[in-house]
Amino acid sequence: MTLYQWFVFFLFIQVVHFLGTWKLYEAAGRKKLEAAIPVYNAIVLMKIIGRPTWWTILLFIPIINLIMFPVIWVETLRSFGKRSQLDTVLGIVTCGLYIYYINYTQKLDYNKERSLHPKNKTADTVSSLLFAIIVATLVHTYFVQPYTIPTSSLEKSLLIGDFLFVSKVNYGARVPMTTVALPMVHDSIPMTKRKSYLSWPQLPYLRLPGIEDKIKRTDIVVFNWPVDTVHYFFEPKGRPGVIKPIDKESNYVKRCVGIAGDSLAIKDGIVYVNGKVLQLPERAKPQFSYAVGIDTKKPPVDLENLLREMDVTDGVGINDSKDTLYFRALTAAGAERLKNTTGITAVKRQIARGTEPGIFPHINKWNGDNFGPIYIPQKGKTVALTIESLPFYKRIITDYEKDDNGNKNDLKVTGNEIRLNGKVVNSYTFKQNYYWMMGDNRHNSEDSRYWGYVPEDHIVGKPVFIWMSWDKNAKGLNKVRWDRVFTTVSGEGQPQSYFKIFLILLAAFFVGEYFWKKRKENKNI
Repeated sequence: MTLYQWFVFFLFIQVVHFLGTWKLYEAAGRKKLEAAIPVYNAIVLMKIIGRPTWWTILLFIPIINLIMFPVIWVETLRSFGKRSQLDTVLGIVTCGLYIYYINYTQKLDYNKERSLHPKNKTADTVSSLLFAIIVATLVHTYFVQPYTIPTSSLEKSLLIGDFLFVSKVNYGARVPMTTVALPMVHDSIPMTKRKSYLSWPQLPYLRLPGIEDKIKRTDIVVFNWPVDTVHYFFEPKGRPGVIKPIDKESNYVKRCVGIAGDSLAIKDGIVYVNGKVLQLPERAKPQFSYAVGIDTKKPPVDLENLLREMDVTDGVGINDSKDTLYFRALTAAGAERLKNTTGITAVKRQIARGTEPGIFPHINKWNGDNFGPIYIPQKGKTVALTIESLPFYKRIITDYEKDDNGNKNDLKVTGNEIRLNGKVVNSYTFKQNYYWMMGDNRHNSEDSRYWGYVPEDHIVGKPVFIWMSWDKNAKGLNKVRWDRVFTTVSGEGQPQSYFKIFLILLAAFFVGEYFWKKRKENKNI
């Protein structure tokens, strides 16, 4: 929906509210026209039901308002004596339209002095639970979201089994575009194959101000996978998949190696930005595939323990003649250590040659190790649009951006002629910034090399903290990677765990609370 359509929808809701509540306002000693004034009518309603004025704000926060509306419907009914279980159920099931019935057919007995405290333990529990859900949803949606690392694309910076807190405030929280969805879940209802949202209505993209000006090169970023489709939501067999709303596309985490306006190229696996080698932070440890020659007459002693010390536990194969080991992911430091190991005859990094199918922009020209140069689109910048350049920007024009009226762009190519929304064009001006995301595990990462640019409106947040790290291959207490618990994701130097400090502070809190209570008890004696 466009902003104009949302404005019309908002006015329609105000009319619906006025027609269904104006008698209630009068019965509460207010003027009936107060029920018709947008926003002000909500403020007045909070006074009528005896709830704080700031609740009005919650009614206009996407996702949070889905929880608040039923609460307001029930509170309104109770303010006019409708407190039975049936009244509550009807108020919720009819999406508040039961209030129409009360407004026009019932004697309105407004109880200004009604008690706002729950009358029994069950009601108190439900009230507390609703409050907890609202707070948790607010934090999850607009401040911090938990995230689990599912793949090895960012080894050794982030490991499979790392549990992260992803900050929404660093780049600015994105207001949910999908307005009707279950709180605190992503695209599907847990333990089911059913989607957790309605695709309509959709809010236009809006991002709140962040504490950082913009995404920086080498930042690790969580984003919605731009080419995501789903193949099981109410879908008959044989269909190509269901296109998800932007904010319900799968969450990916990669390192941003190129920002809007950059020229990027990859030469023999090394990333170049604006003609210079990209300088990665100390914590980043890029990995590549290696072929390691073994002296079959004098093989390395205890190679298995050596690999364990190097933290190489998987992705290792050997050829039939037993004279070559193949590593899917090995750091430069690991390769150097192998070079200096007795019994190792050669260590050679594997570099792709020729062309590789599936490489963006699918012109059968490059591979994952030798790629580009390409231009990363920047908002407001204009590029020449030709038959040769179109593959780089076609998805941007047709899928990521819309025309000036908010409608999907119509792009047609006839021979050498390119028509955009019916007009012949030879250039295009971008409406948002784009980024190039890659995994540090270069040969084991599905990233921008395969599906292209990440639009700014797909950015979710920045991983800032590892609160738990779980190694499924270990046993007992060793399943927890204690050295990674309570560590920061970014920063200078190697990661340091703050878990011990946390335990000391936690112990100090409980000890202090114990003595404070003891002291209070002694004073009361």
